[in-house]
Amino acid sequence: MVRKLVPLLALSLGACGNLVPDGRAPARPQAQAAPRAVAVSPQANACFSELGATGANFSPVPDRYYGAGCSTVGTVSLTALQGDAARFQLTNLGPVSCPLADAMAAWARFGIDRAAREMLGSALVRIETMGSYNCRTVAGSARLSAHATAEAIDVAGFVLADGRRISVLGGWNGGTDAERQFLRVIHASACRRFGMILGPDYNAAHRDHFHLEAPRSSGGNGFCR
Repeated sequence: MVRKLVPLLALSLGACGNLVPDGRAPARPQAQAAPRAVAVSPQANACFSELGATGANFSPVPDRYYGAGCSTVGTVSLTALQGDAARFQLTNLGPVSCPLADAMAAWARFGIDRAAREMLGSALVRIETMGSYNCRTVAGSARLSAHATAEAIDVAGFVLADGRRISVLGGWNGGTDAERQFLRVIHASACRRFGMILGPDYNAAHRDHFHLEAPRSSGGNGFCR
């Protein structure tokens, strides 16, 4: 069950050893107050419940503001997603916004795994990412990237139960006909679930990954290329 309150990290003790610098016995440490809890907004709590219903393995992350417009608010640490019959692991993933994690859970199960089993004859076991949160601007501009608010994930490859690894870099224009078609099918599937999807056909900077942004809160179709 997802907790509604997320404890802050306790402050660590700064001293070590048995003596203070002048040789005197150290004073008895004062009792530590219990860490305060961070309230979760109703919107975030509702999303956590929806994400939990998918069978995903996750834990809420305390809200943090880093300055320059960068923050991780209403985010989760996402480690595994549930499929029809098995679980999928995720690699190299930092905090992600809850709506993005929810869209990822649906895409992994209904888009990637089912396509892999039908088109390649093997189930999905792992999704390899290039990360999520990153306090930066969009390349070549002053505009803040969706990564700066943990609302984007870069997906680089997929590992199947039979041991095959299908990478965006190697498979989009290489690999077998079935692997190329698989990547295009799941790219099209992502276009129906995320707010923005950029892949190898967008520009050279995306030749090795799919850039996936959280669904638009206003609904409607996002940009897909």
